[in-house]
Order: sequence, then C-alpha cells, then structure tokens
Amino acid sequence: MTTDELTPPQVQDSVPRKGGRDGSGRRRMMGAGKQLHAGPLTYVVLAVFAFVSLAPLLWTMVAASRTNQRLAETPPPLWVGGNLFKNLETAWEEAGLGTAMVNSTIVATTITVGTVLFSTLAGFAFAKLRFKFSNVLLLLTIGTMMIPPQLAVVPLYLWMSELGWSNQLQTVILPTLVSAFGTFFMRQYLLQALPSELIEAARVDGASSLRIVWHVVFPAARPAMAVLGLLTFVMAWNDFLWPIIALNQQNPTVQVALNSLGTGYVPDQAVIMAGAFLGTLPLLIAFLLFGKQIVGGIMQGAIKG
Repeated sequence: MTTDELTPPQVQDSVPRKGGRDGSGRRRMMGAGKQLHAGPLTYVVLAVFAFVSLAPLLWTMVAASRTNQRLAETPPPLWVGGNLFKNLETAWEEAGLGTAMVNSTIVATTITVGTVLFSTLAGFAFAKLRFKFSNVLLLLTIGTMMIPPQLAVVPLYLWMSELGWSNQLQTVILPTLVSAFGTFFMRQYLLQALPSELIEAARVDGASSLRIVWHVVFPAARPAMAVLGLLTFVMAWNDFLWPIIALNQQNPTVQVALNSLGTGYVPDQAVIMAGAFLGTLPLLIAFLLFGKQIVGGIMQGAIKG
C-alpha cells in the first residue's frame, strides 16, 4: 500500500510533490532560501562603475598634490605627488576655510533639519489629510519647481536687505528651509508607506495629532527622511549662487571662500584643486558615518513597502 493511498484526498491535494506543482497548480520554488552569487561579469561591471564614480575625486587629489607647472605638462600626472599637504595648507590659509567650514556646517545642518521636518509634515498633510483646496495647493507647490531660482534673486536680496540681514547666515538659511521637491517626495512616499488604517487606529485610541505625527508618521517616514536629509545636506553644502550674492568674504561659506582662490594673474590650479578637495572632505566623512544607516533605512522601507 502506497503513501498516497493512506493519505486522505484533501491532504493529497495540499501536499506538493517534489519537482512538480502544488494543489493550486503553481510550480514550487526550488532552492528557496539559497543565497544568489554574483558572477565575474557582475564584478567587472561594478568595478567599472566604481572607477568612473571615483575618478573625479581621484583626479582632484592627484592635481592637489602637484605643482602648477606639472599640471600644465603633457601627459598629465596620474598619481599622487609630494605637494599634497603643502597645497592643502596654502588653500586653507588663503581661503580662510576654518571659518567657512563652520559656517557651511551651520547652514547645511539647519537647512537639512528644517527641510526634512517641514517637508515631512507637509507631505503627510497632502497624503493623508483631507482639507479644502488640497489638490490646488499641491499643484501650486509642484508648480514652484518650474520657476528658475535665478528669477527670485533680486527681490529676495532686497527683502533681506530690508530686514537688515545682509552678510548674515540667516540670509542663506531662511529662503531654503522649505522645499517643494521635499514636500512632493515625502507625499509620494507616505501615500504607500503609511496605511490610513494605522492613523485611524491611533485616533480611536485617543492619540492627539502631535502624538500621531511623532509616534506614527515619523517612524514610517524614517527611510525617506534619511534620503531627503542626505540630498538636502549635499545641495546646501554645494550651493554657490545665492551665498555668493548674500555673503561676503568676511563671513563666507565654503563655496564662497573657494571662490577667492586663483584670483591672481596666473591662477595656481594645484591650490584651487586642494581647496576643492578640502571642501569635499566633509561630505565624504558624512557619507562614511551615516551611509550604512541611510542604506539600511532605504532597504527597510523597501521591505515594508
């Protein structure tokens, strides 16, 4: 007597056979749970992409370690020379990067915190709350991204002058505390990542709006907040147009301070590249410190979604 004869028909239909199909007609997954291994071609492609991504940074380091005369020769140098620390010191002193680094850290951090906070709140309102003219306000918010920022330079400068904020850091911080892109980005994320039933359950339990935002919205939006924070910090650190107009060389950000390098009759390209390398280091350090958490948050959000 076989096993199939001893097994009731109901159980036979639900027990999948090896290498065949289960009771619902779907082919069983063979080798489920096994880790996939990359082939040699995958490593080659990844190595090429990594090299292309790191090439500008490597060239900046090479150029910062040479002399101006050596950079003008053909072929150009392809490896780090012996003048790196000397050029870094020259760029640091000539551009006054000590004060500029502190100013850029204050500006970029404040803008990042404000943008992430306000964008998350506005994105939650547009995604999950119902109020009059919500669609119209969302369209107006998105429409502001189509206006070139250069058009607002003159009226914005006049406004800041009327407030008496010329050459002060708040002149750079205040206009960029709210981001239309950040609002749209958070709204699109919260539409899928935050179930409406979770908000309703919190309201049934008697949670206030502030408590819902703190205990429900922020935890659900954490992966998107990390991504938006990184993008905002990089953009704020690298911003040049508005800081060069609003600030002077006595109170500059890093990008404004780097503009003072190479103003001589024959610009020293090695010193300029050394200053650019110093201006890039804080971004690299920030990514090395928080990159793992940001990538982990993205993966966590993708799995939950």
